[in-house]
Amino acid sequence: MASLNISMIFTLILTISLLHLISARKLTESDQQLLKFQYHKGPLLTGKISINLIWYGKFKPSQRAIITDFITSLSSTKQTTTSQPSVATWWKSTEKYYHLTNKKSANLALSLGAQILDENYSLGKSLSTNQIIKLASKGQQQNAINIVLTAADVAVDGFCSSRCGTHGSSNSGRVNGKQHKFTYIWVGNSETQCAGQCAWPFHQPIYGPQSSPLVAPNNDVGLDGMVINVASLLAGTVTNPFGNGYYQGPKEAPLEASSACTGVYAKGAYPGYAGDVLVDKTSGASYNANGVNGRKYLLPAIVDPITSACSTLV
Repeated sequence: MASLNISMIFTLILTISLLHLISARKLTESDQQLLKFQYHKGPLLTGKISINLIWYGKFKPSQRAIITDFITSLSSTKQTTTSQPSVATWWKSTEKYYHLTNKKSANLALSLGAQILDENYSLGKSLSTNQIIKLASKGQQQNAINIVLTAADVAVDGFCSSRCGTHGSSNSGRVNGKQHKFTYIWVGNSETQCAGQCAWPFHQPIYGPQSSPLVAPNNDVGLDGMVINVASLLAGTVTNPFGNGYYQGPKEAPLEASSACTGVYAKGAYPGYAGDVLVDKTSGASYNANGVNGRKYLLPAIVDPITSACSTLV
């Protein structure tokens, strides 16, 4: 199971911050070079994959639309008419991982699947990891990624103290006598619990270098923060679905395709500064990718597995 580990993230940020103060300059793209990103010979996700959403707790329809439009934008057939840079272009960068393993990424086709609403908090408002997996199992368990999204008033083990979300896999039922696994993601709405940790750069950071928060592109700090974490974990899920794909560092706390680039959203990024992101002239919102239905999103950098550097859209 891979998590967006807060303590690891902020230890890294603080360490790099000291180096930044000593050098008194911005990080260049070459400074963001990582140690060799490794492939551990395991499978990557392929085929037609449905992304099923399990909404746990109260979400407004407008909030759900922010996430569903993002999922739809990943493989939008309207890419040619969507303004660039686009969400689909961002996602296309994951194809390099498949090329290096001689797997055809064209065989990976993501689509928005079923949505399950649990507005009555069937398991209460304080969840364990096992309960997250139980919720995830409500979705389709073959050829699917089941994403559990918890509302702002739901506490989850480790949420805010050590992670903003996680992804993993769990055993599903037997099909034709064979045991199969399904992949899942969990992300929480941090707006009222720890926005400075899990919704940065849309909120003042709790630790590290201080800077003014950016304006959220969909005018919802919590949900725009969730998009960042869902995006990062999706990239990690398809390239390291079962813990033996692409990652750097220890298997128990891996740095994956996007989590290895935490805090980088555009060129010129350094600790406390997201980078030279685009700014909407009308709303003043910061973004780096366009989506369907006129949406704008801020998406994290993804490691280029060939150069082991953080690659951004802008």
